[in-house]
Amino acid sequence: MVRPTSFRMNEQTAVNNYYQQNTALLPATINKKAQQEFDNFVDKLRAVGVEVIVINDTEVPSTPDALFPNNWISFHENGDVAIYPMFAENRRQERREDVLETLEEKGFIIENVIDYSEAEDEGYFLEGTGSMILDRQNRKAYCAISPRADEELFIEFCEDFEYTPVVFIANQTVNGKREPIYHTNVMMCVAEKFAIVCMDAIDDKKEKKNLLKHLKSDGKEVITISEKQVTQFAGNMLQLIGGEEKPYLVMSSSAFNSLNDNQRNTINKYSKIIHSPLETIETCGGGSARCMMAEVFLPKE
Repeated sequence: MVRPTSFRMNEQTAVNNYYQQNTALLPATINKKAQQEFDNFVDKLRAVGVEVIVINDTEVPSTPDALFPNNWISFHENGDVAIYPMFAENRRQERREDVLETLEEKGFIIENVIDYSEAEDEGYFLEGTGSMILDRQNRKAYCAISPRADEELFIEFCEDFEYTPVVFIANQTVNGKREPIYHTNVMMCVAEKFAIVCMDAIDDKKEKKNLLKHLKSDGKEVITISEKQVTQFAGNMLQLIGGEEKPYLVMSSSAFNSLNDNQRNTINKYSKIIHSPLETIETCGGGSARCMMAEVFLPKE
């Protein structure tokens, strides 16, 4: 997780992230509030035995979205690391060599770095585990195609990392028009024994049927959420393992408060819920709890 230093609303990402909103607060106030939300969130994760490696954002270059590291990097069980092409030019500066060095110092083994970032030069993007949801257990990757998730690049990733691709288009209603949802992880979360999905976001019946077929064939209970719940970041969740190998579903308080009793009860059958208030980060950044965590699956020495 990357602790913010210059967090603010990023005008370069706001063009297709419809969750970002302007606020009257001064940039210094926004950043301070974001730091408080970040620190509280980290404390809650550590309290249940989740190992969190915190890296501080840099003052220069100024990277307003650095606290969403899962978009530029992902770590894999075989020691491979993937580096991704980013839509917004000022987000490309988030990629840092020293992040890999820090992990190696902590005993993680990095075998190969597969760098897709050159695709930016051609105008193709694939923003990591924001653009795609990886079911590492069943080797499936789910991707809602959007300006930030190129289908050919996604297929190339799946071939390189040996995932079965599941492709669809997810939309949301913006000013009466259907617009692509910018990241798959806003409308979908895949956990070990269940999945949370906004089926209403998928307008194509065949794509909807195909997505359900894949989830159910892997034995996952499907919990559907509404488009309104998506705007409260109810799709932006991640299952983590805490102390004593216990599973936790991590989300923001906004997401938690949007869930109904049935949805919470179904989640609780499989996973304890942890939620933390992330209001400033969600309002200005247009991302939530899941976006703030880049899971480290690398082998250890």
